[in-house]
Amino acid sequence: MQDIADTRAAQRPPSAPILSVSGLSKTYPNGLIALSDIELTIDRGEIFALLGPNGAGKTTLINIICGIVMPSAGKVVADGHDILREYRAARSGIGLVPQELHTDAFESVWATVNFSRGLFGKPPDAVYCERVLRNLSLWDRRDAKIMTLSGGMKRRVLIAKALAHEPRILFLDEPTAGVDVELRRDMWQMVRALRDSGVTIILTTHYIEEAEEMADRIAVINRGRLVVVEEKALLMRKLGKKQLMLQLQRPLEQVPPALAEYQLELADNGRALVFTYDAQTRQTGIPMLLKRLSELNVDVKDLHSSESSLEDIFVSLVSNHA
Repeated sequence: MQDIADTRAAQRPPSAPILSVSGLSKTYPNGLIALSDIELTIDRGEIFALLGPNGAGKTTLINIICGIVMPSAGKVVADGHDILREYRAARSGIGLVPQELHTDAFESVWATVNFSRGLFGKPPDAVYCERVLRNLSLWDRRDAKIMTLSGGMKRRVLIAKALAHEPRILFLDEPTAGVDVELRRDMWQMVRALRDSGVTIILTTHYIEEAEEMADRIAVINRGRLVVVEEKALLMRKLGKKQLMLQLQRPLEQVPPALAEYQLELADNGRALVFTYDAQTRQTGIPMLLKRLSELNVDVKDLHSSESSLEDIFVSLVSNHA
């Protein structure tokens, strides 16, 4: 994938974001507010994940940046170009892989990729298109009609089409929807390779583990508003909680009142206590809890700790901003 990046693109200061969104809003004629005052910057060369429930505004945001939908207010600058005043220049630097598998079923893979390149005014470049198809494991199927390909192969063709004009920003809207686990892993590897080649990746997904596996930063959007934008590791540290599951020798009917300060929960029909704590604090309270349990003759036979996943954090954020 190293050669896919547009090495001929003008060098910009590394501090300049490749995408800047300010005050972006979209209200449809029927009164539906799809986006409200979105503020967002995306750095060059990062994988940025956009999470949110159905109807949250993810696809509307992508479509505005890609010039498919007109904003009601606000400004978007893509690789130094205003998407409204400099539409052609801005759009030429953006590749979009839509969620839907829309392709010309009767065209060959080779023809549709070359045609996509020409749509953006790029001169023919058989060497570059071959490289793209080889990197996506499509070269052996270059003469096959798209209608004969599997769903996973068709999705690869969409990615090849999006890369044909050498974009510096690539939007992947649910890229692994409907593909099997093995192919999903292959596509994750491909996305990392694209990032390493210099392409900035903006990813929307319903697979929480996909964002947790791949993203450098994560944004959560709900009801048209950004709930949080944070580096993945920092988000996990700030909002992630750890739980200690204490398996008991004898079941309890209720949490002893003397342990009320620990906000314990009964689980497994009284055969376990669950203690939720902040792993980042120096004093977790666990040693004192174990001491108090011993003093109350509550015998523990096993301990098991677990940490909040990104899915837990996502559900919590969306619920708190519903």
